[in-house]
This record gives sequence, structure tokens and C-alpha cells, in this order.
Amino acid sequence: MQPRFVLVPGVPSDTESFRLGIRYYARTVSEGFDIYDNQEKARLKRGFPTRDLGAAMCEKMNAEAINPDASFPVLRCE
Repeated sequence: MQPRFVLVPGVPSDTESFRLGIRYYARTVSEGFDIYDNQEKARLKRGFPTRDLGAAMCEKMNAEAINPDASFPVLRCE
């Protein structure tokens, strides 16, 4: 089981693409860290630059939740 709000890596954005042989490759840059709401199943795009800042906000949001002891199952994709 996991808490309602968890920290996830930000969605990478393409900065440039280049061709090597017959394939195209894209260089990506990480956009920091976001918070994922396990109850609403939605990504809250806050764009924290460091993991420490995001983790502190996650702990604060979990403490302020209506039921801070609620846990949600870990969904597995196969």
C-alpha cells in the first residue's frame, strides 16, 4: 500500500532530434518532479526542481489529507 500523494519524475521534454543512420533520436531534458494523486489518478504538475522539495510537499499534502492514514494499492502493469 502507498500513500495518497507520491513523488514521480517529471515528464521529459524534447530539446532536439538528430539522425543516426536511418533512425531518429530525440534528446530529452527532465522537467524535475511532479506529485501523483493516487485517489484522483491524476498527475499534479508542480515542477519541483529537486527531489527534496517535492518530497517535503508530498509529506505536507499527505498530512493535510482528509484521511492521512488511508493507503492505496500499488497498481501493476505487465
